[in-house]
Amino acid sequence: MLMPVFLGFAAAFLFAASAALQRRAVIEVAEADTERRAVRHRVPVAWLIRKLLRKRVWLIGWLTNLLGFFAQAAALHFGSIALVQPLLVTQLLFALPMASAAIRRWPSPRDWLAALAISGGVALFLTVEGAAPLDGTPDRGRLLLAVLIAAATVVTLVQLAQGRGPLLYGAFIATGAGICYAISAAMMKLTADSLLNEGVLATALDWPGYVLALSTLCGLLLGQQAYGSGSLSAAIAVMSIVNPAASYALGMLAFGAVLSTQPGPLAASAGAALLLVLGVFGLAHSPTVRQESSRTATHGIYPGGSNVPGATSRSGHSEYSSDSCPQE
Repeated sequence: MLMPVFLGFAAAFLFAASAALQRRAVIEVAEADTERRAVRHRVPVAWLIRKLLRKRVWLIGWLTNLLGFFAQAAALHFGSIALVQPLLVTQLLFALPMASAAIRRWPSPRDWLAALAISGGVALFLTVEGAAPLDGTPDRGRLLLAVLIAAATVVTLVQLAQGRGPLLYGAFIATGAGICYAISAAMMKLTADSLLNEGVLATALDWPGYVLALSTLCGLLLGQQAYGSGSLSAAIAVMSIVNPAASYALGMLAFGAVLSTQPGPLAASAGAALLLVLGVFGLAHSPTVRQESSRTATHGIYPGGSNVPGATSRSGHSEYSSDSCPQE
């Protein structure tokens, strides 16, 4: 029991550290874009990816993420999915102080309670039997339909994000990233099964592998965009919620999963929903998160960062103090 628990917490820490490092690299690259050419696009990070690939900090973040993946795989080897998945949600608790370090303001007790509520809500949801039901043989027709619906939803979210404040913009983009990660998980399962049962050639001629590559790339870009345009902790919170929720919807649509009507699972789901609502409300109204959002938006890749209240030029310092709370 101790080994998968330790590895699960290690993976969560590494994923949070990777996000913090990559956000730092995104902000550094955005600061160098003095003409602000990238932020004229709907997903600015896509236009900075070549520069990011040359940033040592971003590459270290990528390697840290890879170590997190190996730690997660090792944890799943020694323990069950039901044990490991809830542990990975604790990356939000690791990300909160990392994000606050950028504004040199320690998270308040209310921030910690909000993060604990979100982490607990997602963990409780994942412990419900069948909460991430991607087992069994999927209906390929329905799975393809689900992929098309997910793609349309992500495009719509990116469109809706335009012109929003930093916090809401980051939430829309992070939601799109969470949907992409859920699709990647389903495609990864199909591709792995195909490789084991049908071989490399059959897998290369089948469409799930290409959807896996595309959804993973889109998730990476949208995740980087969310990290570099708003609050790191808020972005991770949104992705932590959306990913399993989208997986659940995908399981019911394409994998034949059935919503449990037993009193126990229903009570757990209701409790998880309550914790999530309280946690999201707490983070959304947190002065620390709002200050972090404004700082990242001003110096990062948020379209319209110069219009963020309390901001100065990108080459200068922000005018708000550690006690101020810029509004969207």
